[in-house]
Amino acid sequence: MMFFDRNDIPLQIRRIRELNNLEQSEKNMSLRISNTQKELGLLKTNPETLEKYAREKYLMKKDNEDLYIVTFDSSSIR
Repeated sequence: MMFFDRNDIPLQIRRIRELNNLEQSEKNMSLRISNTQKELGLLKTNPETLEKYAREKYLMKKDNEDLYIVTFDSSSIR
């Protein structure tokens, strides 16, 4: 004899899959948080790292420098 209720087998399987996905997402977020904390520590303590970060992420430059951004069209590269 079988009973069908709110906690049937297909629902349990979906919940297990969702739990596994959430656990994997938690691991990824924990890794990203630790990497960001390391980067923040370097930015707070090392002026060269701060300058490099500003140049790469925000395209900042010194007053006596010229900045050239070179982009490639992916269709022209063979």
